[in-house]
Amino acid sequence: MPLYEMTPDAFRPLSQSSFADLKVRERDDLQRLLRTQIEVLGDALYVLTEEFSDWDDSRRRIDLLAIDPQANLVVIELKRTNDGGHMELQAIRYASMVSAMTFERAERIHGEFLSRLGEPADEARTRMLTFLGWEEPDEENFAPDVRIVLVSEDFGKELTTAVLWLRDRDIDIRCVRLRPYQDGEKRLIDVQQIIPLPEANDYQVQLREKEQVGRKKRAERYDVRLKFWEGLAAIARSRNTRHANIKPGSHHWMGAASGIRGLGFVYAIVQEYSVAELYIDRGEAVENKAIFDKFFARKDEIEKAFGCSLSWERLDTKRACRIRHVIERGGYRSPESEWPQIQSEMVDTMIKLEAALKPGLAALGL
Repeated sequence: MPLYEMTPDAFRPLSQSSFADLKVRERDDLQRLLRTQIEVLGDALYVLTEEFSDWDDSRRRIDLLAIDPQANLVVIELKRTNDGGHMELQAIRYASMVSAMTFERAERIHGEFLSRLGEPADEARTRMLTFLGWEEPDEENFAPDVRIVLVSEDFGKELTTAVLWLRDRDIDIRCVRLRPYQDGEKRLIDVQQIIPLPEANDYQVQLREKEQVGRKKRAERYDVRLKFWEGLAAIARSRNTRHANIKPGSHHWMGAASGIRGLGFVYAIVQEYSVAELYIDRGEAVENKAIFDKFFARKDEIEKAFGCSLSWERLDTKRACRIRHVIERGGYRSPESEWPQIQSEMVDTMIKLEAALKPGLAALGL
């Protein structure tokens, strides 16, 4: 959007310029000004040093390295171009390089920075502690994360797409646009954080926190299911059943082949109940339904052999079919002390189901 001066008579557009046209340089101008006025970027930051290169490859230098009030390190990369170049790749590399920095090391490099500016190096610790609101250095809580701030005249589509992708994966990376304007002898800078939009940032943070909680719950669910299947597999091995050599996973099901392609004997668990079933899926709905119908024609015989009624699910709106028995005793959210009884009943049920379906399988002629 253009920048305007509001006069008594009209909105007067200002001429957009470029850092190149204004002969503004990255290090000698932008970096020099920002190191003492970092608040221009619209964030509470404290600059530790500039041109940081305290590693083996001294050709790689962080334009500005700062900390925020939560003691996170902040890598600030500057470009005077109108597309940002590949600065996000550089910044990611730099962030990984400084991620293990300690308070002691940060204090040392900040002291060296103050000395280069002609200020007392021995004030580094006091200044850092004052900014952080700490009474003493706290190594355990220093640099829990590394944030990235990219600063450029503008950003290309490739860069912004990469930044949005990184943010979706919980990388705190931001784009701040410094757009120059010329008004006679005056040089004006329009400073805008474009990713994330400031008004949307809180909402995006809430979404990320919600997703993090969801991921944690999913991970916990996967761990619980894996542990449940390991217990069931142990019972299957002790009884030398079809599932004896199946490696447990974290899915909600665990299956073994019946000896006929596309027909498998499957255990399934949810939070409150469990299942033993024959799952029919040879890849074609018509064939699956025909196989199911052949079993269904023997329904009375099969259920008599099984000892009670089964759930016959033709699933006409789907490709697969299944014949199952639901075990109401419990699922993976049942108390762990009850798991052996549930698992044992599941194995017993599967043995009965296999025996009841065996004549029908043989009669398929597949």
